[in-house]
Amino acid sequence: MAIRVYKPTSPARRFMSVLTYEEITTNKPEKSLLECKKKNAGRNKQGKITVRHQGGGNKVKYRIIDFKRNKLDIPAKVATIEYDPNRSAFIALLHYADGEKRYILAPLGLNVGDTVISSATADIKPGNALPISAIPVGTLIHNLEIKPGRGGQMVRSAGMSAQLMAKEGQYAQVRLPSGEVRKVPMNAMATIGTVGNTDHENVRIGKAGRKRHMGVRPTVRGVVMNPCDHPHGGGEGKSPVGMPAPVTPWGKVALGLKTRKHKKYSNKMIVKRAGK
Repeated sequence: MAIRVYKPTSPARRFMSVLTYEEITTNKPEKSLLECKKKNAGRNKQGKITVRHQGGGNKVKYRIIDFKRNKLDIPAKVATIEYDPNRSAFIALLHYADGEKRYILAPLGLNVGDTVISSATADIKPGNALPISAIPVGTLIHNLEIKPGRGGQMVRSAGMSAQLMAKEGQYAQVRLPSGEVRKVPMNAMATIGTVGNTDHENVRIGKAGRKRHMGVRPTVRGVVMNPCDHPHGGGEGKSPVGMPAPVTPWGKVALGLKTRKHKKYSNKMIVKRAGK
């Protein structure tokens, strides 16, 4: 996948770059795998804004992705590689031998016409899904389950991959893209390879309007507000924060505050935390 850079015909074009989408083979999604996607603009069921800076954006439909890969021992042929507006990764449409169609995350190196399978005896090649127990140590994987049968919840973004580091007893150790090493059950499923669309991180948005198309509304810094609107506001000229730590508009510590509960189940599964 390549990056296209525009000629600077305007201030926005000067810094804008886009993907060339060479891997995409069709722009028409499979209708049977589409669902309506309701927008809530960051509001909860009470109508209160719980996530700020959301709203607007282009109308999109949700693609139903098979994160569980639970159609075992039935080969599937890759029919198309498609764009998904709901995620950074591309998706691949599979046509199974029994006639069923499903979407999966398209790994790097998967092409139209390739055959993939979900099986404990599958080959170690991109797109095949296997239990952790059947994957050799050192293999790059993605779409990793935390609990068996729940479906892949980790390592699903474009260009991401985790590495299987070790196996011991009922658990294997996996190094995640963040650098965290954590235990995963041996019977959890994972897909071989790296998630495709590796150039996603190199795209430069270029202008504010492009962010609005994505449903992201403007963010205003607290220091430029009035004291009645934000704890950082007010003062003559450019003023510092003026308190021990940066805080949210509601006075909560914004940086460095630990929010993880001590009794959280996954704490005991972490072998090495990210950045340590």
